[in-house]
This record gives sequence, structure tokens and C-alpha cells, in this order.
Amino acid sequence: MAISAPEGGERFDVVVVGAGSAGSALAGRLSEDPSLSVLLLEAGGSDDVLEVQIPAALYKVWRTRRDWNYTTDPQPALGGRRLFWPRGKMLGGSSSFNAMIYIRGAAADYDEWATLTGDPSWSYEHVLPLFRRMEDNARGADRFHGVGGPLRVEDLRSPHRWTRAVVASAVAAGYPRNDDFNGQRQDGVGQYQVTQKRGRRWSAADAYLKPALDRPNLTVRTGAQATRVLVEGGRATGVEYLSGGRRHVAHADREVVLSGGAINSPQLLMLSGIGPADHLRSVGLEVVHDLPGVGSGLQDHPLVPVIWNVRSGKSLFRAESPSGYLQWFGARRGPLTSNLAEAGLFTRSDDGLREPDLQFHFLPVKFWRQAEVDPDVDAFTAATVLVDVHSRGSVRLRSADPTWNPAIDAGYLTDDRDLEALVTGVEKAREIASVGPLAAVLAEEWSPGGAVHGREELRRSVRETLESLYHPVGSCRMGTGDDSDDTAVVDPQLRVRGLDGLRVVDASVMPTLIRGNTNAPTIMIAERAADLIAGRSVDPTLAAAS
Repeated sequence: MAISAPEGGERFDVVVVGAGSAGSALAGRLSEDPSLSVLLLEAGGSDDVLEVQIPAALYKVWRTRRDWNYTTDPQPALGGRRLFWPRGKMLGGSSSFNAMIYIRGAAADYDEWATLTGDPSWSYEHVLPLFRRMEDNARGADRFHGVGGPLRVEDLRSPHRWTRAVVASAVAAGYPRNDDFNGQRQDGVGQYQVTQKRGRRWSAADAYLKPALDRPNLTVRTGAQATRVLVEGGRATGVEYLSGGRRHVAHADREVVLSGGAINSPQLLMLSGIGPADHLRSVGLEVVHDLPGVGSGLQDHPLVPVIWNVRSGKSLFRAESPSGYLQWFGARRGPLTSNLAEAGLFTRSDDGLREPDLQFHFLPVKFWRQAEVDPDVDAFTAATVLVDVHSRGSVRLRSADPTWNPAIDAGYLTDDRDLEALVTGVEKAREIASVGPLAAVLAEEWSPGGAVHGREELRRSVRETLESLYHPVGSCRMGTGDDSDDTAVVDPQLRVRGLDGLRVVDASVMPTLIRGNTNAPTIMIAERAADLIAGRSVDPTLAAAS
């Protein structure tokens, strides 16, 4: 059905809060059952703008009304700097302005989840069929990939020539070539696959929600900010939300599902009186359910950019040109189809590690200070990312007023192991840049700069230049569900511990960060939740199907 205007006091079987990556996928899947009435609430508005559709324009949507535009608290390990955290505030959420990189993470990540939750259904063997089910991969189906699913996955149509050069240079530096980071192994260097369809962004809203809008059992409301989960007798019974300057209530006969992401979901739980009791009382809220883990365990992938000027050639700095637009509007090709981070590398900061702890994003453009200003010169960036993160932060309320942004402590570099791994990553980026065809392209190092040498100087530089890769997770952590795991917020079935009729389904439930970009795993969690709510199970033997 068409997106409608809200009215108070209605009843639905399931109320889903947040139309981002998880919420769009979940609402789309649940509404496939015609006997189930579903309401999807989204605080933001439409995603129907050109800057969302054009892949290379992704950062132009940041800091607009389609972005929650969060900023962390001052980070002591970063000299008191506050970091910008974009979070999508529109249909599709952050999948409507992310870099579209399709990465699942390592198989070991999910096996670790199975161990931490005590539930083997979170193991790689069990989640692989979900990944295959959600995929429509342009390369075709095999043991690791599927076709016919809602999420289109393609190779970049017009990769930059420097992207091919950096892959060749990494191979020359001794790294294995890997053309499928989601296949048999994760280690190595190659070009990313992206969530695009014929050169256009393909968000979770495109994949799951828009095909479902004509279903009579699905209601989608934009401009509807949830302010409180209603709880009666230990059970979630509905959601209170603001729309058009008025308060509305939507009742849920079966379940309320929070899919607001790693910031908004713990915030809404705490606004509802569900969270650490002492903290709730400190902001003047009545404690409905003391749940100490809410908002704790926040994790994010830190990024350190290594940037070079170039000897010659055009970077994506020049993509927004008459010829670039002509190619995109004509054949959906050219530089505007770029996701900016076109190639990647997974490797280890220490040869003794069992799994990669470093990921590199290679961008044929200058990416600096989180795109606060447009690139001003042709340059090349190797973004060094730590994907096995030991530091932890938190989300807390500043006020009982739901319109206030929460306090976000990212906890960057609170564990020294993270700093040391990132320093090694910068050293590895320099090694790759010094060999092969990329060495002929690059000129002097702009950041941290050729005069910065030695690990102590690099430690200082990392603290000064570290940014976010925008992958917050873990603030409503999934655990065993029993009293021995008192910091867990949800059980392995994603149900909020100690309450009935309430689940959290988004990146906040991840017990640990996966090794890679978090969008695909977040959608997988929604696929899993749809099965849990519907009482379905996935046969892991499907993973072996060809």
C-alpha cells in the first residue's frame, strides 16, 4: 500500500521501529505472510533523491535532513576530538548512503557468535543459507552465493584504473589475489562487489520494502519518531511515536521489534525505562525493567587514512563532470557508478593471528576528515581499518527528552592492542604503495607525510587522524539468555531478556564486530529474525547446494 498518514490507537500484529537495513528487510519478509499485519515506523522521510541513487554521491547526503548526523563525545585517546557518525534517517537507513560494499565477514566471526550465544544456529554453517537466500549475485549461484534473492550484488561497472593498479601492487608486495572476499577465504586483495543494480544504488529499501508497498497487510509511516515502547505486565504491547507534532500510539498484538540501529535502539529502550537502573534514574526516568547491558559494549571499526598526491591522472575528484553525468544518465556507467572504496585487502598485523585483523579500503580520491569538505586535488587514499577491535564504548541518554541526541562514547583506542595494529597497518599501506604499477602513479605522501617515521611518530599520527568507518554495533548485545550472561540484552532468538513480546533486530545485537563492512550481516540478521518470528528454520545443508 502507499505510505500513509498516521492515526492513533491502531492495532497490528507486529510493529517494527526503523526502516533501515534491518527494518526494511524484516518488514518486507514478514509481510510475505498475508495473515500478519505489519506496521513499519520510520523517523525520517523518503529516499527518493538523486544523491541516493548515484553511487559516487553518497557523502552528499551526509549532514542533511536524511542523516541523524551524530557526533561522538570527546575521545580522550584522540586528543579530545569528536567524530562525526552519519546514520541514515530515511527509507533504507544507512544502506541508502553507505559505500555499498558487500562483505559478510569471516566464517570465524559467526562461529564465535555461536560460541558466545551458546546457539549453533548463529554459526557460519547455519547463516550461510541466509546469505545465499538474500542474494541476487550477478556472478551466478554456487556454494557461497545465491541468485533470485532481493539484494542485487554486482561487480563495479566502471572501476578506476588506479583500482586495478593497487590490486597489482598488493600482489607484487606479496599478498594473494582474492576475487571473492565472501568465498572460500577472506585473505587477500581484490575489487569489492557492491549492492548496486545496473550502476544504481540498491539499498535494503529497494530490495525488500518497495516491492512490498502494495501489500494490504503492510503499513509504512515516515516522519514517525518512536518515543517509547509501551510495557504492561512484563510484556511489550505497542509503541508511542511522534508525528505531525502529535503523539500517537500503535498497539502490537504479537511483537514489537526495534530496528533503529546501534544508536537508536538502545536509546529507545532506555527512554522506555528498559536499561541500567541507576542511569535511568539519573535522567529522571522510571525504571520499568533493569537491564544493565543496554547501551554497553559499543564497538566500531576505526579508520586511519594514508593519502598520496599523484603524478598524473584524474581521480574521482573529477567524477562530477558533464561527461560523468552523461555516462551515468545514459548507460549507467562511468565514474559516478563508483562506490569510492573500489578495492580492498584483508590481512594480519601479526603473522601469528588466526584470522585477518586489518582491512584496507583503496579509494582513487582524497578522503579526509570524513568528507567535511569536497576533495580539492587529485589524490589516492589507502584507508587502514582495524576489523578485530578490542576497545569498547557506550550509548547513554543525555535527557529523558526523546528529541535529544544520546551521548556516544566510541571508546576508540582504549585498548592499546588496537593502536599497535593500526600502526602496523599504516606501515603495510606504505609498502604496497612503493611497489608495482601504483608506485608510478603516486607522488609524495600527503598524510601522515614522508617525514613521519618510526612507530612512536606513527602512534601520534594515528591518534591525530583516526576516523570512523561508520560500523557501530554491540550496544544491545546478544548473549546466552541466561543469568550467567548479565550484560547481554537479547537472547539468541533476539528477544529482550526479561520481557515478552519485544525483540531487537539490527547491528546492535552483534556480540562482536565482524571482519568487514556490516551492512550485509545486518540484513542477514533481519532474515534470521523473520524466520524466528514466523517459526521457520533454515536447513544448513542448503549451504552446500550449487
